[in-house]
Amino acid sequence: MIKSLMKRHKAIRFFMVIIVLLLQLLFLAWIIKENYEISNFIALIIVSSIAILLLFGYKYLDLHHDNYEYESIAVVLWVPIGAVLCYLISIHLKLGPIIAAGLVGVAASYLPLLNKQSNYLKQLPVPIYCGTFVGMSSVYILPSLSFVGITGLLAAVFLLLSKNIFLGIGGKLGTIAFASVVVITFLNWMIS
Repeated sequence: MIKSLMKRHKAIRFFMVIIVLLLQLLFLAWIIKENYEISNFIALIIVSSIAILLLFGYKYLDLHHDNYEYESIAVVLWVPIGAVLCYLISIHLKLGPIIAAGLVGVAASYLPLLNKQSNYLKQLPVPIYCGTFVGMSSVYILPSLSFVGITGLLAAVFLLLSKNIFLGIGGKLGTIAFASVVVITFLNWMIS
């Protein structure tokens, strides 16, 4: 039973690292191909070299804890709320994504002051702020509130699964939001 559980935890961790690695490689290849007029073979060699370096980095740097913990579902459900709030302020109030993210982020930072003894309220600013990164998306990328909500839910799943992954690395919340926006945009493109 415990071995099965440990294998599942390792598989989830591996899945999250592979998603980040694949996104990095996809966009590196895209940037190289778009900005430099080189053959596909040379682009493949460059991206493969970078992939090997990234794999060494992920393997040998201490980016994870050894224990396997997941974020609480009651906490990560605030990710889509932050996404929708930021999107509404940005698009419908026409304040722009930067101001919208700032307003939602600052408001979220004051939530723990409502009850200083509440451990739950202390955990809310991070997922709400993660959601603001999703909500900063352009109307051309996420055209409706339903897309924003679904993308926020996917970001919540990624945040739930990545509690002990990439610790001490800046940009984790933005990467989670970015990955969820890319996945939902890709799925929408495949369906359309």
